[in-house]
Amino acid sequence: MDKTDFVASSSIVVRRIPFEFPDDIAPHWIPGEPELSHMINGASLTMPYLEPFLIRTTREALPLLADPKVRANAVAFMAQEGQHFRAHRRFNDLLKRKGYPELAVIEAAMEASYEQLEKLPLARRLAYAAGFESMTIGLTDWVVGDRRRLFAGADARVASFVLWHMVEETEHKTVAFDVYRATQSSYLLRAIGVLHASIDVIRFSMRGYKQMLRTDGLWVSSRSRLRLAYQLGRFLWHVMPSLLRALLPGHDPRRETDNAWTLEWIRRHSEYGGRGNVPLIDTNNPEMPVPFTTIPST
Repeated sequence: MDKTDFVASSSIVVRRIPFEFPDDIAPHWIPGEPELSHMINGASLTMPYLEPFLIRTTREALPLLADPKVRANAVAFMAQEGQHFRAHRRFNDLLKRKGYPELAVIEAAMEASYEQLEKLPLARRLAYAAGFESMTIGLTDWVVGDRRRLFAGADARVASFVLWHMVEETEHKTVAFDVYRATQSSYLLRAIGVLHASIDVIRFSMRGYKQMLRTDGLWVSSRSRLRLAYQLGRFLWHVMPSLLRALLPGHDPRRETDNAWTLEWIRRHSEYGGRGNVPLIDTNNPEMPVPFTTIPST
């Protein structure tokens, strides 16, 4: 069975959505919210280094997976992550062009860090992968569930890109956990992976947004720091409960409730999402419903 067969037999859909990021997109893409914009920009900065690591780790585990469904989902997971990091790389390139070339220094540090992680035993890397995917459950709960407040009036292209990524994190939320459980038995190692991956991604994201705020001259502003602290508090309020549940011995991501909007996005995309179309959220609509129309990519 080849890669195409695996993907075809999985319930996880690989969507090749051509998000583009032209130069008219502002780095402060959420009006009046430079801190929140840069928090999300900082998270984006990590993806072209984290997600290829997840892909390589999962690929190495494939021969160990006896269950055809777990293997099929693992291959579809890799394909989705491949779409994600390529889109994030294009967005990050925009940020560097738009006044933040110093982000390249942080990117080099992340590249070196993940090269070091590659030297860990496969079991440790699988625990790291499962740990990071546990963190995204709470992150998705925040971003999707609070989208009306977070993205009101934001650039629809960036907001739609972020929400697409979060939707697919929900869709493949069990895969890294299943791969770990199919190949490893240590609860302690998995718990260490939750902490290791979460701390890693958060610290690099923080380096990114701190640098961008410093470039903007906002890092020294007490008002900006207060706004940042508020957003960080919201992030922790949503992410910490799911992380704490992930640290429990009986954790299973299947028990985490999916947001109804996410499920509606998945259903509606199967109806109108075609190759070459980009589903755009109407960020000026107070309800921010699942998009009913798409704009062809250019």
